[in-house]
Amino acid sequence: MDFSNLHPYVYYATRYPFSKGQASLQRICYTSSIYLISEGFGKLQTGGRTYKAVPGSLVYMPAGQLHDWVADDQDPMVHICCYFDWQHVDRSAAFEWSSPICYRPELLQHHLIGPLFPYELPQITVVESLRVWTDLFQSFYKSGEYTSDKTFMRNLKIQRNFQDFIDYFLKFMLKNTHMQDPRIDKLLDRMEQDLLSGAPRPLEVYYESLNMSRGHFFEIFKKVTGYSPVQYINHFRIGRAREDLLHTQLSITEIAEKYHFSSVHYFSRLFHKQIGLSPRAFRVSE
Repeated sequence: MDFSNLHPYVYYATRYPFSKGQASLQRICYTSSIYLISEGFGKLQTGGRTYKAVPGSLVYMPAGQLHDWVADDQDPMVHICCYFDWQHVDRSAAFEWSSPICYRPELLQHHLIGPLFPYELPQITVVESLRVWTDLFQSFYKSGEYTSDKTFMRNLKIQRNFQDFIDYFLKFMLKNTHMQDPRIDKLLDRMEQDLLSGAPRPLEVYYESLNMSRGHFFEIFKKVTGYSPVQYINHFRIGRAREDLLHTQLSITEIAEKYHFSSVHYFSRLFHKQIGLSPRAFRVSE
């Protein structure tokens, strides 16, 4: 899945208490799903392995993966769970319920299985603060009915809360493996605001505010963005200049001055290097 298409969408979220010894076997969810064991015990069987389900267990199940749930005979587990896609999939023509589950693998409609997350996520882990996770789940509880003209406003709120949950979930599951340094994330917001409101500040203002050395700052910045700080600033300014070339009557000199390039010659050279055309040729070609 292309990251530009990543837009998690929740269809169904609820609290589900199992009965003593209850089993839910040969489940294949068309959507991805997340389960928090809030109380009780049980086991999960998937991928040829058996996992213990205990209070605090957090389970991620990719779309299309066969799995079984079996509750404890004496103290059955309670699921707080949600069913979602990493990118919305319309299954309304095939199912009356927005988060369908197949219990007969031979009848699975493979073309309706939701997309997988680009990175591998742990199958099961344990959370420490059960209350925090429970509150997050409860903020987007949703029936499995399709959204209608009567429920779309509530659905907007649910999806907004779910986005917050997924942000928290991914930061927890990925930890430092694929998550960018949050300090750089905040700094990028500040840097872009500076660029939009005027000229960027000297680079030392940014890395000194993070108590970083210049070398360490450049290393982390490039790791997070793929650019050096100077390249990032120029890329941002050229992007804004492109919009002005396309949608305003400003002259090339005025655009160069607006985005604080040292000269129109430097602006033209940088634009050509990044876009492959001079500003004038780009404006004419579009």
